Amino acid sequence: MSDPASRADQLLSLMSSYQPACVLAAAAELDVFSALGTKMLPAADVAGKLRADLRGITALLDALAALELLAKQGTRYRLPADLRPLLTESSPRSVLPMLRHQANCLRGWSELARVVRRGTPIERRPSIRGAEADRAAFIEAMNTISGPLAPRVVKKLRPLHFKHLLDVGGASGTWTVAFLKAVPKARATLFDLPDAIPHAARRMRQNGLSGRVRLVAGDFYTDPLPGGADYAWVSAIAHQNSRKQNRALFAKVYKALVPGGRIAIRDVVMAPSRTAPRAGALFAINMLVHTPVGGTFTFAEFDEDLRHAGFKPAVLRVFDPFMSAVIEATKA
Repeated sequence: MSDPASRADQLLSLMSSYQPACVLAAAAELDVFSALGTKMLPAADVAGKLRADLRGITALLDALAALELLAKQGTRYRLPADLRPLLTESSPRSVLPMLRHQANCLRGWSELARVVRRGTPIERRPSIRGAEADRAAFIEAMNTISGPLAPRVVKKLRPLHFKHLLDVGGASGTWTVAFLKAVPKARATLFDLPDAIPHAARRMRQNGLSGRVRLVAGDFYTDPLPGGADYAWVSAIAHQNSRKQNRALFAKVYKALVPGGRIAIRDVVMAPSRTAPRAGALFAINMLVHTPVGGTFTFAEFDEDLRHAGFKPAVLRVFDPFMSAVIEATKA
């Protein structure tokens, strides 16, 4: 049997694990790391740059140093060179968008007991950066997390045979880029909300793909999807929906595809017990906190909902313990 004192220590340690995350979240939202840049600065200079309280910023900087995210010498602080590409605003390798998105998630998670009791999310409160900046952070955060993954997942889906990709809810185009690099003669249509289109246009220009991609603004909940594609990519969308909404979305994809076209769904695929994968069970909580009806689904549920939309029986093309499982189905 486990030692009760040891188990108590484990529980208390687990409960306090929010503290480092909150420190990092605050630093990301305030942009502490970009304020330091390559310089070694006293707390007063950082407070002045960020228009922050000196006592507050000093406590935050000391905590960051204790977490080894900053170096401290005397009364001055420095961002270590190996962390600069990851934690400064202008770096192409910056993970700040995802840190800020997670900070927004953290605010919702802090109200989990209330959400469980009422069954609906609490009203979303923007960060100190504002609602528009939060939305931009979310769009770019999807690239932060998917950028390294996309080429690897696309490679697992080979051989790929399509002429026209439809990237549904394609955000800034991370997956469109990966697919078009894998299939050089193909073209793509990226469909997403109007505020995502400028991000996608920039990414297409950066990758020399503007001439092969059509960017279409719209809302897949209310608008029809652009037609003519033979391969539709639905990435990290199903979990924000109810099964009824997924059936409606899959039916729209079915209508948009040419005969014989395929849909590929990248998302969490849960075991029948819904307790595995562990990351998926926790992600279901994230959907509970942040969406009115979202959740995670089993392969059987995906298959049933795809068949309801008219597709042939689904196939699990890629197994993944979290978000990059891929299910495919073909239009009759």
